[in-house]
Amino acid sequence: MDPISVQSVTFFPRENAKENYTDEYDLITKSEVPTAIFRRGQTIHFDIKFDRPFNEQRDTVRVAFSLGPNPNVTKGTRVILPLLHLQTECPKANRWSLGFKGRTENVVHLHAHIPASVPVGIWNCSVQTNISGSRDKRNDYKSEEEIYIIFNPWCREDPVYMPKTEDLNEYILNEVGKVWVGSFNNPKGKTWIFGQFDEMVLPATILLLEKSNLPHSDRGSPVLVARAISAMINSNDDDGLLVGKWDGDYSDGTSPFDWTGSTAILDEYLSHGGVPVKYGQCWVYSAAIVTVCRTLGIPCRSVTNYVSAHDTNRSLTIDKYFDLFGELIESGPQGDCNDSCWNFHVWNDVWMSRPDLPRGYSGWQIIDGTPQELSGNVFCCGPASVEAVKRGEVGFLYDTPFVFSEVNADVCHYQEDDESDWGFSRLSINRYHVGRKILTKHPQKNDDQGDSDMWDVTDVYKNPEGSDSERQAVTNAIRGVPRAQEHYSVPPKTAEDVSFDLIDIETVPFGKDFDVAVDIKNNSTEVRNITAVLTASSIYYTGATAERIKAARANFALKPGQKDLIKLHVKFSDYINKLVDHSLVKIYAIANVKETKQSWCEEDDFVLTKPTIKIDVKEKGSLGEDIKATFSFTNPIDVKLTNCKYTVEGHGLIRPKTVDFRDVNGKETVTFTETLTPTLAKQRTLVASFSSKEMQGVQGSTSITVE
Repeated sequence: MDPISVQSVTFFPRENAKENYTDEYDLITKSEVPTAIFRRGQTIHFDIKFDRPFNEQRDTVRVAFSLGPNPNVTKGTRVILPLLHLQTECPKANRWSLGFKGRTENVVHLHAHIPASVPVGIWNCSVQTNISGSRDKRNDYKSEEEIYIIFNPWCREDPVYMPKTEDLNEYILNEVGKVWVGSFNNPKGKTWIFGQFDEMVLPATILLLEKSNLPHSDRGSPVLVARAISAMINSNDDDGLLVGKWDGDYSDGTSPFDWTGSTAILDEYLSHGGVPVKYGQCWVYSAAIVTVCRTLGIPCRSVTNYVSAHDTNRSLTIDKYFDLFGELIESGPQGDCNDSCWNFHVWNDVWMSRPDLPRGYSGWQIIDGTPQELSGNVFCCGPASVEAVKRGEVGFLYDTPFVFSEVNADVCHYQEDDESDWGFSRLSINRYHVGRKILTKHPQKNDDQGDSDMWDVTDVYKNPEGSDSERQAVTNAIRGVPRAQEHYSVPPKTAEDVSFDLIDIETVPFGKDFDVAVDIKNNSTEVRNITAVLTASSIYYTGATAERIKAARANFALKPGQKDLIKLHVKFSDYINKLVDHSLVKIYAIANVKETKQSWCEEDDFVLTKPTIKIDVKEKGSLGEDIKATFSFTNPIDVKLTNCKYTVEGHGLIRPKTVDFRDVNGKETVTFTETLTPTLAKQRTLVASFSSKEMQGVQGSTSITVE
């Protein structure tokens, strides 16, 4: 007699989806042939159809699940489950198990428990059959159906387990969120369509994992998977997702400002077989990481650190050098100091336990996809425990010293000094502290029209400035970084009897004039002769100077107790042709007192604010019925906008669409329309952005309820 033969294996993706919390995936709900997507720690139901009724005394059946090109039982990438005695129970221990549900003629109904520790990825199923007690004849069947197994934050045994329902709704299920940009005085939420359930996203994410060269046997660890994601979002040293560019010339790709969501990026990456997509910057990297992590089942959020330090020499300080005339010396006196303060930097937090760290360091972990420094010979960063960063425990994996500096480093200004042994003297450590504000989107709020969903989480990452706990954290970090001990031993100058205060500029509307102003008071009993330099420059958000806008130098005397106000007036015509991405302006004020050799320096930055796109569309729609949406805003400047384009996107409303637009005259009101065709129910978010050569970052969003 011949062994029993398998005719088909059916995994019922739609029927299993609810219990696996995967019923939002387009690959299941919108596809004519749904794809099986299961979570670790769940029990799944499937059928095996044979060519005749199964006889448990005569037939031997083994069901195998395999991952990767070289599956191996001892490495956890292959499991063989015998169908024995038709046991009905399917133990939910942390191992694979098989159970019997019943039979219908030639079909056996089974359930399998997937352990909460298996590697994630695309698994395959095969079935081997033969006659009991005989090895002479054997039939092998391999299912063509791909099985995605992903992390399970609903499962207590999974390291990514997240106990609160409201957090799961935000950090796994929410397809729309915000990435915070702007300045710490005027943070601005950029609405982003994460689209983690889009049909292209999960396959593109698995392609990224394949290209990461992370061994399949290591893909059960969210720590190692998150680290691989950090490396693969950028393409600096591999075929990662995005090419980074910061020079303003995006003519051979897509400007970072023109993306409104992640799906278009991942779609392009997948359709071109893993060719890196042009172009991204830190907020694009971060948004893409949210999408990739959430589609894999790792809870994730985008986090923005305002005034973020990039410490290149591991000194825990950001060092800036000025000449005798108050001019900034780019790259320092030897040309090897590339420390910088990014106006804002966007990274990600992923939620997981850390069995590799001492107790108390689980929870949110920082990863960063923006290529800045090598970590283990790879451009990646993290995961670094947020709690370890807050405590200054810089000895813990991964990259904790770098992240600690990003939120805690002191900014040190040095100026040429002929009387100094090394040619420079340190001005007092600037109170322009890094980590001025750390923001993410609030998990229980959504605001399309404003930014009431902003959540200040600074105290989660660092202790209050000047507090005992903050100084203790810095002391802990310095103790673990020998280079930092050298820098913190440099003595500041002490004679300071003139007070200076650079007046903050919170916001300036695009097209308006502004003043750089410093309040000065002579607190001594003698006349003080003062030299001051005020400058305003356009900068990239990485802190690099793009172009000097305007500068002024003043020499004056102050009588005892006298106050004065010095100003640098900057007109719209001074800066319109000198702005770069984000329209950020950096102002420096440097002053020297002749009699006491007191030196002072302070800096500030602000963003020129843009108009908001108004979206006129009805609040409710129905599946399959077209909806007309009208978008409009007014050009705030009396200058023609050229090389214009707009992008609209809304998951379940309209696929990402970028359209070239005509030139826009000065002060003209811009209007364009698009037709939406809802394909998914529930509340949907529509996002629009508009960019031109003269002005980028005009955007707007709204919500539509689809019934």
